[in-house]
Amino acid sequence: MAITAQQVNELRKKTGAGMMDCKKALTEANGDMTKAIELLRKKGASVAAKRAEKSANEGMILTRVSDDKSTGTMVEVNCETDFVANSDEFHKFAGQVLDSVYDKKPATIDELFQNNFGLKESMEEVLGKVGEKIEVSRFTNEKAENGIVVDYVHLGAKLGVLIVLNEAATEKDEAAALGKDFAMQVAAMKPICTYREEVPKDTIDKEIEIYKALAQKEGKPEQILDKIAQGKLNKFYQENCLIEQAFIKDNTKSVGDVLKEFNSKHGTNVKISHFKRFHLSDENK
Repeated sequence: MAITAQQVNELRKKTGAGMMDCKKALTEANGDMTKAIELLRKKGASVAAKRAEKSANEGMILTRVSDDKSTGTMVEVNCETDFVANSDEFHKFAGQVLDSVYDKKPATIDELFQNNFGLKESMEEVLGKVGEKIEVSRFTNEKAENGIVVDYVHLGAKLGVLIVLNEAATEKDEAAALGKDFAMQVAAMKPICTYREEVPKDTIDKEIEIYKALAQKEGKPEQILDKIAQGKLNKFYQENCLIEQAFIKDNTKSVGDVLKEFNSKHGTNVKISHFKRFHLSDENK
């Protein structure tokens, strides 16, 4: 049967697929709109197979924190191009992923999609519309014990942070404002951990080895190499451990200094428990 331009346009509005794809689907379905929609959805699955080897390095980071600030969720959803990352279809799907992770608290990505037909269906629809690889690369659910979770997403949604403050149940609003500053610190300064005690031993050993080798190359006496290495290691801690970093809003103070001032002012014992930092397409996922 002949397929009219009106039918093609109607299918396009319903699915967001291209004109030629809509015409082919309608032709194959003999004008049956429901069947044509199913064919386009199946095409979405075939698109996924074709794009499997492609790199999905664009996308967005999203966060959600509970009203009482006791829990927080962060997800990274990826696609191939910035154009698709800015599309309404992709934003809607990424929002669904965030809601699913927040509500269901899955342990893995496979578990996220298990028995979650609606999310699978949404992914297929987006694939069919945009023709790009779409994937959920990682997520985290954080909980604060007698404290708060604070989130921060940098402009453009390519960088996000969740930071957990313990013992922050009192002065919650003020603690949340402080947590926002610390989350921005994590975003800007990229610490590897909160405290120096958390730096992996192999990282420390490697740094010491490098410092000693450089000192030897400069002709420093063997007996002072350890002292030189320790001094440089302290500098490493100051640059890479959140609590020791210079505070971005006042570099005359460390993050630890700012936290002490806050606790002294409010008579509290707020502590930074840990943080999670997602930067789009980080290699260390």
